[in-house]
Amino acid sequence: MSAVRQDAWSAEDDLILAEVTLRHIREGSTQLAAFEEVGERIGRTSAACGFRWNSCVRKKYEDAISLAKSQRQKRSYYKKQPSASGPQVAGLAAPELEHDVYKNDGASEETLSIDAVIRFLRQWKGGLQESSRQYKLLEKNLREKEDELARLRSENQRLLKEVSEVKTDYHVVNDDYKALIQIMDRARRLAFLNEEDEELKTRFKMDANGNLERIE
Repeated sequence: MSAVRQDAWSAEDDLILAEVTLRHIREGSTQLAAFEEVGERIGRTSAACGFRWNSCVRKKYEDAISLAKSQRQKRSYYKKQPSASGPQVAGLAAPELEHDVYKNDGASEETLSIDAVIRFLRQWKGGLQESSRQYKLLEKNLREKEDELARLRSENQRLLKEVSEVKTDYHVVNDDYKALIQIMDRARRLAFLNEEDEELKTRFKMDANGNLERIE
């Protein structure tokens, strides 16, 4: 089981990073400024925040980023409109009316971005539950494999012991066999030599006159 790093990003850290970065995008600020603000809030460097945003968090907020950019463009557009003159509509200057519409539209887009965050959190929760289930399954499989490995190691030790005993018995039997062959070979040679000696012996007998004569 792998240990959890102490500097690992939590879901809350990712959420803060997303909220602050989206706000800076809407307000026309830079992402670098957003990363610096997030770094001060969660105790990380701006470089670490930027890396986390680009490598992991950004792809989860594509819809929210598009809305934030659209909102930024509208904000920039309305700032450029004249504020002192223009046609009156229902007692309000046109720029003031447009600004009011913009605020309502901005609120709608803000709601949509929050909805995106909620969807992300729900998906994250579902993914976490699925990951937990997968982890438990993998942990169970790992325990089964470890038990199987322990059994195989024990079986291997038993077989190695049996092989060692068989080798010892083989060497003993082989040595006894060689000794028996040597004894039989020596006995055969001795028997052969005795037969030759008997054949070489000269036989004599005594005749009627008391003389020895050779028997062929």
